[in-house]
Amino acid sequence: MALSEHVDELLPVISQTLASSAAEVDRLGAFPAANFALLRQHGLLSFALPTSAGGAGADLAACRTVIAAVAQGEPSTALILIMQYLNARRLGEDSSWPAGVRRAVADSILERGALINALRVEPELGTPARGGLPATTARRTADGWRLSGEKIYSTGSVGLSWFLVWARSDDEDPLVGAWLVPASASGIRIKEEWDHLGMRATCSHRVVLEDVWVPRENAVNLSRWSAPRPGLNEEESLWMAVLLGSLYDAIARGAQREFIHFLQQRVPANLGRPLASLARFQDVAGRIETLLFTSRTLLNSAAAGEIAAADAAKVKQVTIDNAIRSVQLMVEHIGNHALTRTNGFERHLRNVLCGRIHTPQDDVIFTAAGQAVLQSSRSK
Repeated sequence: MALSEHVDELLPVISQTLASSAAEVDRLGAFPAANFALLRQHGLLSFALPTSAGGAGADLAACRTVIAAVAQGEPSTALILIMQYLNARRLGEDSSWPAGVRRAVADSILERGALINALRVEPELGTPARGGLPATTARRTADGWRLSGEKIYSTGSVGLSWFLVWARSDDEDPLVGAWLVPASASGIRIKEEWDHLGMRATCSHRVVLEDVWVPRENAVNLSRWSAPRPGLNEEESLWMAVLLGSLYDAIARGAQREFIHFLQQRVPANLGRPLASLARFQDVAGRIETLLFTSRTLLNSAAAGEIAAADAAKVKQVTIDNAIRSVQLMVEHIGNHALTRTNGFERHLRNVLCGRIHTPQDDVIFTAAGQAVLQSSRSK
């Protein structure tokens, strides 16, 4: 589903509403419950849920537009919403999940505005994207499974209704994959230890599972460790790249608007005219606009299916790098004013710098691209 006229008209209002409390949300670092109540009110929590499950079935281009609007208002909210979209869109009738489990999650999104995210990173292992077995273990019982382990950087943690916990069974050749765990299950503790430089309201705390019971059918996506295990398919990789790129691009665009306003309004006494009249600032404004033009073109093309899904990681890398460089240029040219705590620029800088931590990281992207082009050149 493409973006409806109603949603298109609504998004600027949502951006402004979220922006009005963004500084306070950042300062407190608490879960932005009021933001999600607003998004639920306008049907945006079920926006990516397939129509077969009762949702809007929005396509990538429409979801990109929503994420960009939310991120321009308050980016931590947008990151949690990205995870909602990536997981909710898998709940259609073609899902491999047991029908009753899939229906229960979809209904909770529709009826209660439930949020869902995958919990994958562990204290010892780090990100599973680099390989290795999780320490979190699922032990079989007569009536289901018992899960024990710890997950860190759990985006949304205290605001989630469902955890997709990446774990292993206790078999010699373990089953590895996702167990669906209700956040209200007995044996779950959340250690509120997230105190980050940026994206502070994502509440990416540590989740501790201590002998947590789930039904047998909640083992929703498992395979043997000894069997080949594909990662994200190309479509999922494209969605992840476009939505993450859109989030950090939106942070830079929000900063750009403030930068332009500053240059147009700031009139130093010794100059007698706005900074915008100086070639030096015209040059840097043009450099920033060119970086963001490149990102907008890439993201729109990728969302429209005009870029191969195999190149998704490159889109993510370029757009996030452009966003970071853009905000850094603004801060560099504004000076002390931009680093003052009461000014929005320092918050934009802290938030945009978090873009580089998302999987896959730059070294993985560049190595894979290099290997591919070298192999292609060798075969010609």
